[in-house]
Amino acid sequence: MTTAQKMVAGVEQLASLPAVYSQVRSVLDNPDSSVNDLANVVAADAGLTVRLLHVVNSVYFGLMSRVDTVSRAVGVLGMQQVHDIVLATSVSAMFKGMSPASMNMTRFWSDSVLRALIARTGAEMVRAGDLERFFVSGLLADLGHLVMYQVEPKLAEQAQRQSELEAMPLAEAERALLGCDYAQVGAALTAKWNLPPRLCAAIGAQIQPASAPEAFQPDAGLLNLARIMVDGMARKLENNAIAPLVADHVWQLTGLKPANVSTIRLLAEMNHSEVVGLFFPQIDQGG
Repeated sequence: MTTAQKMVAGVEQLASLPAVYSQVRSVLDNPDSSVNDLANVVAADAGLTVRLLHVVNSVYFGLMSRVDTVSRAVGVLGMQQVHDIVLATSVSAMFKGMSPASMNMTRFWSDSVLRALIARTGAEMVRAGDLERFFVSGLLADLGHLVMYQVEPKLAEQAQRQSELEAMPLAEAERALLGCDYAQVGAALTAKWNLPPRLCAAIGAQIQPASAPEAFQPDAGLLNLARIMVDGMARKLENNAIAPLVADHVWQLTGLKPANVSTIRLLAEMNHSEVVGLFFPQIDQGG
């Protein structure tokens, strides 16, 4: 068992995703399943049904007519997109009560949503398809830090301070002090949950996208871009200062260009408050 896997094993609360998600995955993985099969699984969970319809009918999705039933939602969005939304809402509900003492959870989830929106917007600009997959991967990309601050809060904080004081990459400081970095822990967590391999690989390779299997490198590249942009925005950097922080090979992997940063940022910021409210209504965005 790797250090990252041991760390994930140390958080009992994260043992598994809600049972309904496993059922949704089973339906999706079965080639003989139908739209009705997926709708029936989701509709059997009242809480999930409410969350799904709330998200689907939001301005963010921009559907032309209101969707009042799960079967209609599946019919309009498709099985894969409903799966991705179910995963996002399941994770947000699962972590609702988790709040390590040394973490600002409002900022954590706010940044996670911003990262998700940047990844999704970038994917949309290059017409990557299955946009919610990129949203979910962005939303889950920093869960490794949540685990680290839950299991080893002092060392996690020390790594953050060392990174800032010595101007060294955070992942490098984490590997030195904890034996693994946030990307490795995130990959271990999503693998433990048996999430799609593409998502696990992208999260694990978000620091070095070229280390992912070739087919998954564009996904990892978008997560890398999203992280750099969110970090730069937190530092109040202008777009023309953020773009050079992205490696040339990342632009090549994603199919995006430095000039796209301003548009991606504008669209992500425009949708941010609404999407935070959709998935994390418990967050006080004024705080």
